[in-house]
Amino acid sequence: MITIIDDDESVRVATESLVRSLGFGAKSFASAEDFLVSSLLGETDCVITDVQMPGMSGVELRSHLRARGDQTPLIFITAFPEERIRRQVEAAGTFGFLAKPFDGDVMIDCIDRALQARSGSALAD
Repeated sequence: MITIIDDDESVRVATESLVRSLGFGAKSFASAEDFLVSSLLGETDCVITDVQMPGMSGVELRSHLRARGDQTPLIFITAFPEERIRRQVEAAGTFGFLAKPFDGDVMIDCIDRALQARSGSALAD
C-alpha cells in the first residue's frame, strides 16, 4: 500500500491515479494528522507526502514516524523546492524530493527505489 498525503486535492487524485496505474494499492489523505490516526499506519509500504501543509508538515511527519521507530520510506513533493529543505530531507534518507509538477517517470523511479529498500529491510529482519 502506498499512501499519498497532500492538502491539494488535485495532486492527491493525480498521484493516486499514477500509483494505481502501476498496480499498487493506494490511499490518500488531506493531512498528516489524518494519516496518523488511520488504520493504514502499519500497512503502508511507502509514503508520498507534500512538504508544506497546514498543521503537520511532511518533514514533521517524517520526524514523528522515526521517533516511533517507523522506518517507512518517504518521498517528498513540494511546490516550493527550497535547497535548505532538500538538504534536510536528503540527509534524513529520503527516496525523492520532487518539485510540483513532477515527472511521472521520476516518481515511478522513486517509488521503485523506496519499495526495493523496504523489501530489503524486511528481509533483513
